[in-house]
Amino acid sequence: MDTRIKRLFNKACTEYALLSDGDKILLALSGGKDSLVMARLMAERARIFKPSISVEAVHVMMDNIPYKTDSEYMKAFCDELGIKLHVLRTSFDEATDTRKTKCFLCARYRRKAIFSFASEHGFNKIALGHHMDDFLVTMLMNLLYEGAFQSMKPSMTMEHYPFALIRPLCLVSEACIAAYAGANGLVRQIKSCPYEDTTKRSSTEEVLSVLSGLHPEARQSMWHALERQWKV
Repeated sequence: MDTRIKRLFNKACTEYALLSDGDKILLALSGGKDSLVMARLMAERARIFKPSISVEAVHVMMDNIPYKTDSEYMKAFCDELGIKLHVLRTSFDEATDTRKTKCFLCARYRRKAIFSFASEHGFNKIALGHHMDDFLVTMLMNLLYEGAFQSMKPSMTMEHYPFALIRPLCLVSEACIAAYAGANGLVRQIKSCPYEDTTKRSSTEEVLSVLSGLHPEARQSMWHALERQWKV
């Protein structure tokens, strides 16, 4: 499993040109298995001579969400990897936009905190822990609810910020990440977000599971469809 996930990680970095010499990369560390696995793989990649990259990590704590992560574990984890961890705190006011869900506002303000920190400290890339299933679920949500065939991209240059977003786990399935995390003793967050099972995303994940049951190559077929759409 270690060999497979590293191969897919390196393939994504090469095929989608995610890394360049001199990159200063900020890892968005949520405390979940996806970001922990990404951090370990990126830390290992940073030890390779070419391309020469440097990596640091950031974790955002949302003061008004009853959601707890083990920040001490994450600090020890990053210390072991030789990565500096920055812990930020922020919050949001639901009254500012009653049309949006807590999940939407939480994600927006976490992203805003990370983007501001990256801009202020000279990072030219932010690495996110989205895996292949995340891409496909986003595609299905856009198709079902917005009538649009689109999703995230492995790499995206930001229009109003001096950095790009990269997703080096884009070719790795969630099942593969879970197996790797379990085999390597990675500990995810202490408590799940109280809102994570009440969203359209969780329902769409079930749709993806049903489609995969209908055809074992469904995920790969949908991924190739996305790749063709990106090239248009």
